[in-house]
Amino acid sequence: MNPIATKVAVVGAGISGAVCASNLAKNGFSVTIFESARGPGGRMSRRREIAEDGRELYFDHGAPYFSTTNTDVEEMIRGWETRGLVEEWKQNFGSFDFITKKIVNFEKDGLTKKYVGMPGMNSICRALCSEAGVESRFGVMVGSLEWLENKDSWSLKDKDGHDLGVFNGVVTSDKSTFSQRFTQVTGKPPPLDLNSIPGYADIVKDVPVRPCFALMLAFENPLSSMPLKGFSFENSEVLRCAFCESSKPGRSTSSERWVLHSTEKYAESIIAHAGLQKPSNAALTEIAEELFQEFQRTGLDISLPFFKKAHRWGSAFPVTSIARNEKCIWDGQKKLAICGDFCVSPNVEGAILSGFTAASLFSESWQLLYSIRNRKLLYWYDTM
Repeated sequence: MNPIATKVAVVGAGISGAVCASNLAKNGFSVTIFESARGPGGRMSRRREIAEDGRELYFDHGAPYFSTTNTDVEEMIRGWETRGLVEEWKQNFGSFDFITKKIVNFEKDGLTKKYVGMPGMNSICRALCSEAGVESRFGVMVGSLEWLENKDSWSLKDKDGHDLGVFNGVVTSDKSTFSQRFTQVTGKPPPLDLNSIPGYADIVKDVPVRPCFALMLAFENPLSSMPLKGFSFENSEVLRCAFCESSKPGRSTSSERWVLHSTEKYAESIIAHAGLQKPSNAALTEIAEELFQEFQRTGLDISLPFFKKAHRWGSAFPVTSIARNEKCIWDGQKKLAICGDFCVSPNVEGAILSGFTAASLFSESWQLLYSIRNRKLLYWYDTM
């Protein structure tokens, strides 16, 4: 395909934006990704920490793994497997009941395939953002998206008002682009004025999210009392799940590392008291201790870790889907797509599928425009 207009801006380098950018580039578009963080990933991020003794520690502190039942996503995963970007995580998981102190709902290996990025969850996004036709600009927060009616294009500026370029189309996979949470955190209006897409304003104006805290732990020796490498927790108001990071394929086994996620209720109670601003180190230290103490209340033999640190996820995990059947929000007239896990289903599979759909809609739209242009040219030649 030879698109009539080729420059597309993608806001957000999580898995949805990265998948969209990669597929757009494969279809001939020139793509620029803008990501406010230092690197790609979003909920697929990998955290690098340094212990007091200087050891490097890595944690998938967002999504611990992902699964799929969609054939399009399965096809993409097979391609990623061939490239060495993902591998199946073959472990038995289950639920732990804090009341009975027993494992319940034991999940046998093989019932649902669980995939992890190699060597970290962000490896997939990193590879997709580095493909031919994709330019990635990290550490750049988009401050405004302005529709230029006379140019049929979008003008982008950063948070300080500096020009980022003019683009023929825009894909945003970052909820903060249009969310009021952007205003609550920065004091400025969201980059995308929903009045520019009146037909969709009511749909996207409020995407409820589930906040949580992640606790990263590292132990000198394996926790031999742990019967499983992955848990969800029942009857705990503090902990929601726990996964053994070092049991994943391709990970270092020099220490045993676990990632725990808090419940939504616990996180909301902290945010209600402290607000949406970034928590202080002192606050995170206190939260880390509270989460670890709840982990110890399982009654399992859990030794003291040599590394313990908490991280707040304020809006990475959506609660509902706003475009389940359509899989993304699409304005064909202004060439604007909104995609993400909040569009299809609140998980990695939903994010992938939404980004894939957004790229497909762009490609189909420009194929149609290109076809119309060719027909007009042929008609003009015939009348000469």
